[in-house]
Amino acid sequence: MTGDGAVRADVWLWRARFFKTRGLAAAFIAAGKARVESGGPPRRLEKPAAPVRPGDLLTFPLRGRIVRLRILAPGVRRGPAAEARALYELLDDANGAGDA
Repeated sequence: MTGDGAVRADVWLWRARFFKTRGLAAAFIAAGKARVESGGPPRRLEKPAAPVRPGDLLTFPLRGRIVRLRILAPGVRRGPAAEARALYELLDDANGAGDA
């Protein structure tokens, strides 16, 4: 993590408990399945080490749904579900992504 709150995308997805292992999160990103918006047009994440920061918007498919969220915090560890849920805010929750 850098001084501006940036963290690797694979680490963030793992800490936020979207994937059981960091390796699964890294493979998901390397396959080009996630997009990030950082104040500009959306861009595909292709490297697990790509930085994400609080305020960024992430969009990715998960369990047959499209998850769109805003990163609120980088996190410091992979904690319990309640702690992980505080790392993001779900957007466009109309498709039932609330239990992602």
